Amino acid sequence: MASRYYFIYILSNFRRTTLYTGVTGNLVRRIFEHKNNLADGFTKRYSLHDLLYFEVFEDPTSAIQREKQIKGWSRKKKDKLIIEFNPELKDLYGNIV
Repeated sequence: MASRYYFIYILSNFRRTTLYTGVTGNLVRRIFEHKNNLADGFTKRYSLHDLLYFEVFEDPTSAIQREKQIKGWSRKKKDKLIIEFNPELKDLYGNIV
């Protein structure tokens, strides 16, 4: 049986002023949807198109728990997590397609 992966991710806008944390079973497709404003709501309203951070999980429960954990963090703690993973704050979408 093929392994299935689940992802948590953090998006931001061009100026890096707003963050969004989400969970998905298909990271490439989901980020494409955000980048092309196919996902209505918060990310579309605030132009959150840049993938700054992601983690991979083998089960959906762990991914959802991690998403909830990160969503409960302060902005400072989220920024620290992102900078340790992506010090240049580059859009990582090109690295995953």
